[in-house]
Amino acid sequence: MPELNPLILARIQFAFTVSFHIIFPTLSIGLALFLAIVEALWLRTGDPIYRQIYRFYLNIFAMSFAIGVVTGIVLSFEFGLTFARFSQFAGGVIGPLIGLEVLTSFFLEAGFLGIMLFGESRVGPKLHFFATCMVALGTVLSASWIMSANSWMQTPDGVALEHGRLVVTDWWKVVVNPSWPTRLSHMLLAAYLSAAFFVSGVSAWYLLRRRETAFARRTLSLGMGAACILIAMQVFVGNHVAGALVKYQPAKLQAAEGWWDVQTPSPTPYLWFIVPDQAGQRNRFQMGTPYLGSIWLTSSLTGTIGGLRNTPVEQQPRVVLVFYSFKLMLALGITMFSLAVISLWLRWHGRLYSARWFLRILVVMTPSGVVATLGGWYTAEIGRQPWVITGLMRTADALSPVPAGTLLSTLILFVCVYALFFGAFLVFTLRLIRRGPSGLPAHTLPSGSLKRGLRPEIAGVQPYLSGAE
Repeated sequence: MPELNPLILARIQFAFTVSFHIIFPTLSIGLALFLAIVEALWLRTGDPIYRQIYRFYLNIFAMSFAIGVVTGIVLSFEFGLTFARFSQFAGGVIGPLIGLEVLTSFFLEAGFLGIMLFGESRVGPKLHFFATCMVALGTVLSASWIMSANSWMQTPDGVALEHGRLVVTDWWKVVVNPSWPTRLSHMLLAAYLSAAFFVSGVSAWYLLRRRETAFARRTLSLGMGAACILIAMQVFVGNHVAGALVKYQPAKLQAAEGWWDVQTPSPTPYLWFIVPDQAGQRNRFQMGTPYLGSIWLTSSLTGTIGGLRNTPVEQQPRVVLVFYSFKLMLALGITMFSLAVISLWLRWHGRLYSARWFLRILVVMTPSGVVATLGGWYTAEIGRQPWVITGLMRTADALSPVPAGTLLSTLILFVCVYALFFGAFLVFTLRLIRRGPSGLPAHTLPSGSLKRGLRPEIAGVQPYLSGAE
């Protein structure tokens, strides 16, 4: 039996836990803004459909928010337990950033979340709307601090090495590091797109079954309308993200594009499929579109880019993982863009709600935003390797002296517990969708006690947790 490698197990464990975690903040960030918009429309128009939409998606938001908080706490423990040397080396930078996230966003969300979930019948509509806006703002602030910490690890700035540890010399440069503005915008747009396609997919499912048609038509219109705007913005921001990679992390971009040569051919094709040979520093097989690489990457017909041979072998990321993670994100992004354009054409011809082939595609695309976000995160994190802090600390040097057997057993435990969480979320969400918005109470009724509040007929945001039909 081959000996277990603690570094590989630690990386797999962290990759699994952070991948699972990011699903839920992505959805809750997007749904928080969606709920704020929907409640604003209800206050402005008085149309009860908007109130129904709000109360329906509030259930899903609450569940995703709760799981996101729980799984996020695990990551903080992993910094100290699995990668203790990283915490010792960079704790003076990462610790305050995480602390500021808790102070400025988590407290804000926690302070207003109760009003948002249970205060509909207890406070005025304007105060309830304010609470929803504050929760939505809290999700953005939370994403801002986390992306600041992660982006600093990608493009570190504002620090100096003293006595074997990093100390901050300029907090502004730490927080607003070179890649943070574009990466934050990219992540927020990804979250909003995830919510837009999630809402559109659920709406399409109802329309295909000719159920909840008024609700579904309104949410489909909102979802695809938002998608049209967001995907156009994402294309623009994504181009700036690529520009930052060229300047600060060229090896990541080269791995994502699958090029090895010191200089690519002129004109450069754009590669869609490769069989990379990392040891031989080449592609055994590649397939691409002529000229598109030059046009896309250099904005010219004959431009060239550098390849991974410009980076020392020991500092190169694993090409196969980075390349196909990026291509997954790109393929889904192109599909989203195409569907957004098609939705405009269908809307113009009055067929947005009746084109069944389009509705079927939207149902399939319901989780596409979250999957694309995962592809983007894999590209960013695997493409940074072998560095945990680019140019300053390798991942292998960040590992705690933890036995491989311990890492394996905790990884198995995480898989089992998280599978339970994910199963509960799917059951809850699918049951809620199957029942439909018409099954919700007219409003959240006062509970008077916890035991009474957990009864299905009382808590408007909790009736589906009981499993009662």
